[in-house]
Amino acid sequence: MYHLFFIDCEAVGRCPSKGKLIEFGAVAFPSKATFHGVLQTGKQSNEHSAIIDEREVFEKFEKWMLKITKGARPVFVSDNPAFDWQWINDGFWRTLNRNPFGHSARRIGDFYAGLVGDFANASSWKKLRTTPHDHNPVHDAMGNLEAFERLLKEER
Repeated sequence: MYHLFFIDCEAVGRCPSKGKLIEFGAVAFPSKATFHGVLQTGKQSNEHSAIIDEREVFEKFEKWMLKITKGARPVFVSDNPAFDWQWINDGFWRTLNRNPFGHSARRIGDFYAGLVGDFANASSWKKLRTTPHDHNPVHDAMGNLEAFERLLKEER
């Protein structure tokens, strides 16, 4: 059995070498179990953000996934894995020296384009989201999973 994890990242900067991952959300398919990885919180009185132990966050994330997958390899799914995967990959490798997702990810838009037979149409699936896309990474990942479920039910 495969285990899909819908991931969304919120970051400052375009890539890990020039920015910082602030938080990420993951939603397991089909259970809809959620994980919220917070790496930086709001402003403190000294105008600096509170930094969370990144290693601890990624350890908890991996343990959460392993509990769901029971040791099987998780599959990373995102609306933009070129962006989201780089942050998760970097975080796992810097903190745990491994990435349970390996070196691949799946893009919802590509799945949709294949379903409708139009390679250029990789964004129309977003109208199928139920949970509003509000840049809370758990909400955004949940909305993407919901759209994916609707695609599986042949909604277009």
